[in-house]
Amino acid sequence: MKIENLKTPTILLNIEALENNIKKYQKMCDDNKKELWPMIKTHKSKKLMEMQIKAGATGALCGTLDEAEMCCDLGIKIMYAYPVASKENIERVIELTKKCDFIIRLDNYDAAKLINDIALRENVTVNYTIIVDSGLHRFGLPVEKVVEFADRLKGFKGLKFVGISSHPGHVYGATNSNEIHKYVLDECGTLDKAKELLEKAGYKLEYITTGSTPTVEESVKNKNINVFHPGNYVFLDSIQLSIKKAEIKDCALTVYATVISHPSEDLYICDAGAKCLGLDQGAHGNSSIVGYGTVKGHPELTIDSLSEEVGKIHVHGKTDIKVGDKIEIIPNHSCSTANLCSYYTVVKDNEVIDSIPVDVRGNSFKRI
Repeated sequence: MKIENLKTPTILLNIEALENNIKKYQKMCDDNKKELWPMIKTHKSKKLMEMQIKAGATGALCGTLDEAEMCCDLGIKIMYAYPVASKENIERVIELTKKCDFIIRLDNYDAAKLINDIALRENVTVNYTIIVDSGLHRFGLPVEKVVEFADRLKGFKGLKFVGISSHPGHVYGATNSNEIHKYVLDECGTLDKAKELLEKAGYKLEYITTGSTPTVEESVKNKNINVFHPGNYVFLDSIQLSIKKAEIKDCALTVYATVISHPSEDLYICDAGAKCLGLDQGAHGNSSIVGYGTVKGHPELTIDSLSEEVGKIHVHGKTDIKVGDKIEIIPNHSCSTANLCSYYTVVKDNEVIDSIPVDVRGNSFKRI
């Protein structure tokens, strides 16, 4: 089937761009003798994780326990990005620990105690890294409190300390590529200092892990960090375009839509809205993002607003689009768009060649 014969809206996955992105970032890590454990909340797909493993990834960072459970039989290291605190999710962590090489991240005593108590009851030892705050101020301890926290957890026999982790997510506040270096300094400097303090206190660190798509190209050269977790790199998106970390040809995930109305001279309506494109305009305050996506081949068009099912497109200057035309839109945040579909429609050279399931979309499983 030709792409132009597809129903709209449809989420397209350009297989050539995807494969190139996977190879490029794997090579960055291989060339610097680092492990790549990609953050898979971007794609939530077992098939895409298998492609990353085939390219050389040795682990996965998961944003949900559903993702971790999906990867459990793949023979790789699995890290869960956040603490858990409910009995139900701690029990899932225990089962993951029994079944695979699993690591959780911790940043507070209360969650650690809850996990430890159940781990002891189940005769299991849960591996963990301490989250260090490198500037995002979401999860994590200030670097000067890391040793104190590690000391507090020493007595927990159901837990085993294996290293430190961070995420320089505040880099998404950058508005151009020149600003990225200062976030790399935050990321690397914080982990370097945490390692120094912990080793001085007698701790052995097996893993020092971090990563984001914008920072990894520079931070991968750090001598201390040994595992990197970029995620968005597989798809890329308009946020990455805005900070010059991608070109349009690199963006693998797009929304295919039809122009369905032309209410006024400078206004068109397409049949892709917030339920396809999402309302994200930058994860952490990116003021360089204009509108709700980039229309490929039409720099004169801006998607100014979204309803649930349709988008309003304004024209700046002249355009040749008309009602009935189909357009491709690079979403602002491809991770959000991916979570809004159940299948990726895979395309190559204007042909539709496959469908790949999004196996673990958020809240897509029955609870009873």
